[in-house]
Formats: sequence, C-alpha cells, structure tokens
Amino acid sequence: MSYAFPPGGLPEQSVNPEGAAVFTEAYAFIPAITMRDIVTSFLPGWEKTRAWIIARPMTGFAETFAQYAMEVEAGGGSETPEPDAGAEAVLFVARGRGNLAIDGTQHKLVEGSYAYIPAGAAWALRNDSDALLQFHWVRKRYEPAPGLSVPEAFVTREQDEKLNLMVNTDKWGTTRFAEPTDLRHDMHVNIVTFQPGGLIPFAETHVMEHGLYVLQGTARYLLNKDWVEVGPGDFMWLRAFCPQACVATGDEPFRYLLYKDVNRHVKLGLGE
Repeated sequence: MSYAFPPGGLPEQSVNPEGAAVFTEAYAFIPAITMRDIVTSFLPGWEKTRAWIIARPMTGFAETFAQYAMEVEAGGGSETPEPDAGAEAVLFVARGRGNLAIDGTQHKLVEGSYAYIPAGAAWALRNDSDALLQFHWVRKRYEPAPGLSVPEAFVTREQDEKLNLMVNTDKWGTTRFAEPTDLRHDMHVNIVTFQPGGLIPFAETHVMEHGLYVLQGTARYLLNKDWVEVGPGDFMWLRAFCPQACVATGDEPFRYLLYKDVNRHVKLGLGE
C-alpha cells in the first residue's frame, strides 16, 4: 500500500508560483505542492509535532469537520491531544509507528492503521520509534441522537479490511471501517479505490459534505463544473450538493481517504 503525506520543505526559487490551487463557494482544491513547512502549525498539548490544517469549519468552507496532517518526531506526541470533549476522531497512519492509548487500552500503530476514537474518550499518542510518525486526523463534533449510544473505540488496519466493490464493476470499491447501517456513527471516513480506467459514471450530487485526501495515483476529478487533474497528496473539499465525478488515470490504483457526514436528520434552522 502507498499513502501520500504533505511533502514539507520549500520549492526552489526556479519554480513558477502560478499554481493550481482553487478556492470557490462550491469546492476547494489544495494541491500537495502548497503543503510546505511555512504553512504548518504547532498545537497546544503536543510535543515535537507539527500539523498541516487543511480543513476547518468556517463560513463558505468546511462546515462539519476539521482535517489535519500530523507529523510527530521521535519521542513526541501528546497526553492531552483533543481540547474539545465533544469531538470524535479518526486517525489514519501514512508512515511510521506509534503507540495509541484509548481509555487505558494500548494499541500499536503502523502504516495503514486506522483508529476511531469516540467523543469523551481519554486518549494519548506517542511516537515510540526513531522515524517520523505521519498520520491523518479527522475531527468532528459528535451529534448524539435519541435512543443511540456513543460508538465504541476501535483500531484496525486497512490491510485487514474488505474492499467492497460497487455494483456491476470490479474497478471501483470502498474500504468501509464502520458499518453503514450502524446509526451510532454520524461520520464515515473510508478509503475509496479505483483501478486504472475506473470511474464514477454519473455526477454525484448529494447532501453529504466531503473531504478527500489523495493517498495514491492520479485522476481527473469533476468539482462542480470543473475537471481537475489530481494526484498524491492533493486535497479536495466539496460542499454539500457540489456535483462530483471521477475518472482514474495512470497505471496504478487511484485511492483517497474520504470523509462524509451521515446518519443524522437535517437541522431546519441556520446556525442550529
């Protein structure tokens, strides 16, 4: 498996600064080349760690989630990583190894590890290796629903989960880490895989908001009315009802980490 991560560093002075980044009311395209050292943040409670904050709730942009790319040096990490007691989290490891504790239970993280951490859980994370630990962190404020309990924490690996193929094709599938019919979950963070030549055969237009981080491969991706060439490390945010489609290109699988909000009634007043 191959998992992209922000490149860091800084382009040479000979590089043309006229880039491909796009920010609109319907979508944003943030290419990997923009995720450099000078746009990282250092977070309270985290040691020897820097973060690329690539999505956050704000007017005209992401409304339901935040997404970080976290880089932790040897011995770094946090005993108090999450400042919001109402926030749930998904961690997905791109490179390196670490130790994750959730409510006192220890879990070893390796490349491809996936952890769901429910709201209110006490957790801590340390890089217990000599190499960098690089992982994606999706945060969402959990929405309780009558009669539903909070989901349990779990840790797995992509390599241990099934690829669920779409109907009538072997070129497009989804690795689902939470059961779609488990209504306790109000977000899904999955991995979508297209084989070369695979495609979404219609312009999806739906209520779910999306964050897509490209893990591997290349594609032409429809964002509203624009076809955009995307590749490893690129990030796309799609507002609810933004039309989207995909045509995988190249000679290797095209894969991305996909966030979407699910399984809750629509709020009927602005600001609720």
